[in-house]
Amino acid sequence: MGTRVRRGILRRGVLRRGILSGAVCVAATVATIASTAPAGAAPVYPPLPADPFYRAAADASSSTPGDVLGIRRMPTPAGITGADTWQLSFRSTNSQGEPITAVTTVLAPVGKAPDGPLLSFQHVINALGPQCAPSQTLWTTDPNLEIREAVGLNVALQRGWTVAIPDHLGPTSAYGAAKLGGQITLDGIRAVQRAPELQVANSPVTLAGYSGGGMATGWAAALAPSYAPELNIVGAAMGGVPMNLRKMADGIGTDPHPAFGLAFAAALGLEREYPDRIDLSGRLTPAGLAMRDGLSAACTNDILRIGAGGSLPQVSPISRLTDEPGALAVVDENSLELYPGVPPMPIFEWHSPTDALIPVDSITATLARYCAAGAHVQSLETPTPDHMSAAVLGLGQAMDFLNKRFAGEETPRTC
Repeated sequence: MGTRVRRGILRRGVLRRGILSGAVCVAATVATIASTAPAGAAPVYPPLPADPFYRAAADASSSTPGDVLGIRRMPTPAGITGADTWQLSFRSTNSQGEPITAVTTVLAPVGKAPDGPLLSFQHVINALGPQCAPSQTLWTTDPNLEIREAVGLNVALQRGWTVAIPDHLGPTSAYGAAKLGGQITLDGIRAVQRAPELQVANSPVTLAGYSGGGMATGWAAALAPSYAPELNIVGAAMGGVPMNLRKMADGIGTDPHPAFGLAFAAALGLEREYPDRIDLSGRLTPAGLAMRDGLSAACTNDILRIGAGGSLPQVSPISRLTDEPGALAVVDENSLELYPGVPPMPIFEWHSPTDALIPVDSITATLARYCAAGAHVQSLETPTPDHMSAAVLGLGQAMDFLNKRFAGEETPRTC
């Protein structure tokens, strides 16, 4: 199957810290590899899922973004109570404007009132394989893949909220393509509201996500006015968001890094999404090709294991960050700080002021721009130096913000 067709159809502790360290390296990895010598190899894509539900419907190209291509009932995942569960495949659009098929999973409170609140929750996905996405991992028994957010999801369900959880990396698991995640999130909301079985056609909508899920959330909020202006999104809660990928590369050196696999995986994901602008696979050392093949369908822990101690010189004959315009332009296009759009809905944002894994000054600059444009922003700096503990410390206020927005109440402003 041709690569262009493929594009169309488709642990806590150290591990948690490594997840964002990988994002910190991505711009350096992409820009360095893309500028080395001979080019021409095709990106490596993951195997197509055996389940036909994940494959493109025949009419995907003639449908519009957000159209439902398939819907099915699913057993409720372990740990989730009082919910009916559905999955939808739907039409979305990739970064080249081409039609793709994406999937979202919906948890609906049993006996819920029609047009009750709808939350789109963007879970963190650090992976290159479709089996790592929430539509699969919600049902896994593998302790390395299982989703541990059941408590928070149950709280939302008990409040009468329907929860949609999109596979926001898309059909090719394009890890690192943050803008794509925003588009898929918005089209997922469209699809859920277009499915009569779910009874949320007129529901108020909120967005939420942290870290990588916060990137998809932030992009969805910023893209909404131009990409999906008809959606009634009443609030967005995003935490720990890496908002400038190029800036995150500034301090990256060439020494071996325990989370290098995540950086390399993100570079591979961006190549999948931008194969006409980034030629990574054609510019690798033999060791780089071996690592690429090992990561091609891997989830977080295997990515960390395979890439542990790796470095730029190991995968590329040029080991310094170079100013390669094509690759850096892609990185900039996926950096929320550099996108001129402003979210029209109230925003709740939280982060650690001393988070060493993301550029906090980019968060500050982005929020200041939003405020200057008249946006309604509430920002919380958590009293912790750690990226992942900040996620927990801000969760309560994020839920309170979402609850108030669903009730139509005003929320505080910090700008």
